[in-house]
Amino acid sequence: GRDTQVYAMDHVAKMINETPELLDIMTANSDNIDYGEMIYVAIGSDEDIIALTRRGIESLQEFIADVRTWPGGMRQFLVDEMCEPDIIEKIIANEPR
Repeated sequence: GRDTQVYAMDHVAKMINETPELLDIMTANSDNIDYGEMIYVAIGSDEDIIALTRRGIESLQEFIADVRTWPGGMRQFLVDEMCEPDIIEKIIANEPR
């Protein structure tokens, strides 16, 4: 059956010990998460937030782990995504060593 519980991105960041900025970048492309596991929740007339199912969180963690194995790792991914240098440095400062 389908998940009936979803998790807001700020909560997910705390759950998996990643920065909210990294999760924002990772979820900006819905192809990075299994189809149907990322949900847009309306919170106002022109506002929404992203929420993930439990499988969506697992999918996100798998993608992050995969990116860390690529040549250049997370830094190269962030550069390729055209992130601002200050955001890259904030994310890289949180990277496991």
